[in-house]
Amino acid sequence: MSSPYQPVVGLEVHAVLETRSKMFCDCPLVDSTHAEPNVAVCPVCSGMPGMLPVINQAAVEYAVRVALALNCQVHSTSIFARKSYFYPDLPKGFQISQYEQPLATDGWLEFDTAEGEQRVAIRRVHIEEDTGKLTHVEEDGGRYSLVDLNRSGVPLLEIVTEPQLHSVEAVRNCAYALRSILRYVGVNSGNLEKGLLRIEPNISIRPAGSTEFGTRVEVKNLNSFRSLERAVAYELERQGALLEGGGAVVQQTLGWDDARGMTQPQRSKEFAEDYRYFPEPDLPPLVLDPAWVEDVRASLPELPHTRLKRFAGQYGLSGYDAGVLTAEREVADFYEAAVAAAKQADAKLVANWVSGPLFGLLNEAGAELGALPFGPAELAALLDLLAGGAINPAGARLALAELFASGGQPAEIVERLGLQQVSDAGQLQAWAAETLARHPQQVAEYLGGNAPLLNWLFGQALKLSGGKADPAALRAELERQIADAGLQKEQSA
Repeated sequence: MSSPYQPVVGLEVHAVLETRSKMFCDCPLVDSTHAEPNVAVCPVCSGMPGMLPVINQAAVEYAVRVALALNCQVHSTSIFARKSYFYPDLPKGFQISQYEQPLATDGWLEFDTAEGEQRVAIRRVHIEEDTGKLTHVEEDGGRYSLVDLNRSGVPLLEIVTEPQLHSVEAVRNCAYALRSILRYVGVNSGNLEKGLLRIEPNISIRPAGSTEFGTRVEVKNLNSFRSLERAVAYELERQGALLEGGGAVVQQTLGWDDARGMTQPQRSKEFAEDYRYFPEPDLPPLVLDPAWVEDVRASLPELPHTRLKRFAGQYGLSGYDAGVLTAEREVADFYEAAVAAAKQADAKLVANWVSGPLFGLLNEAGAELGALPFGPAELAALLDLLAGGAINPAGARLALAELFASGGQPAEIVERLGLQQVSDAGQLQAWAAETLARHPQQVAEYLGGNAPLLNWLFGQALKLSGGKADPAALRAELERQIADAGLQKEQSA
């Protein structure tokens, strides 16, 4: 039964712009999850009186790259503002952000769902600085908090979508698409666990068919896509049950308790006037040369959704396969280079082996593609041997495992390990005959009507060959000998 309510979700995404230095000073960016506290701090990012901020040009370029990739209008002039609030990890008592005149507005992002392609509008993209980090400690019967300012002043990009997502799947896929773009344009690693990417959904529901917005809540502290899905699903169910019971949704900020699988109130939802925004007096307007913006646009790579469509058309891949191969720029580049280098292997075969056996080895080892001891040309050479019949799939997997472990040249690996495919008719006849001789009971059951046993017998024959036999030729020979055995049985009867 369909729900009487429609989900309405918008995303606020905070992405660390992974420059070498902070937004308004020359302190380096450090890994806040591993670095010693307060090792990357200066008078500017610690909020000492009289210190003046200076805009990080690289951070501005990174922000413009993302804004253009999201099809936004990049404004020639934007204004930094002070967002005033008081918290122990905010040393100045305000955060430098952008409000009335942000860097960019009016963009859009396309992504795929089970119901087809969907587009969500991007309301704004603006630059700000990050806050510090609090660590809460309980010991000796007391409770206190420690402040680490390593993260204070780190450049952040905030991306705000319109509330146009109407399912958990759409929320997840939109967030994945945003992360993919950030990684493609080289500004953010997409690591949620380390807080380098923070995705915060604004969630409400409304009666199906209505155009009025319901009361929304914002969920904080989501450090994985799984948590994002679970939190959205939980809130939709909670709000629906609340309205069905005659209650009302309260606008507030919620935290997500992943262990308990539920949201918890943190504070009432703030409004813009609560922050007392006003222009930052220590920073001039950020004025961008239109020609420079166009140079940045020209430097952008082919973006993931566009590349997905091209892969599907150019290489004849399914939408799913194209999506897997284009989700990460590094993978897409590797795949295209392998296809270009292949002489006999076609694009579909390369796609199957990149997203199948190669991904499997990477996942098992917990390794990244860039750490491989071989390149696309070596994978293409291995698949050319497979496509040309020099090795069979089992041998190719063994050769790939060796290539993955030590690198080298596929032809030499195949020769050294003796993986060459055997197509000699006499040898195939011998393997098939020995298989039937070893398993007379299974042969009799197959001839008696147990059809699935043929696959089992074929597996035994392939195993007997040490995985070297030409699978198609061996299967054909096995079927021929079994058919002959069945005919002889009928004649003797």
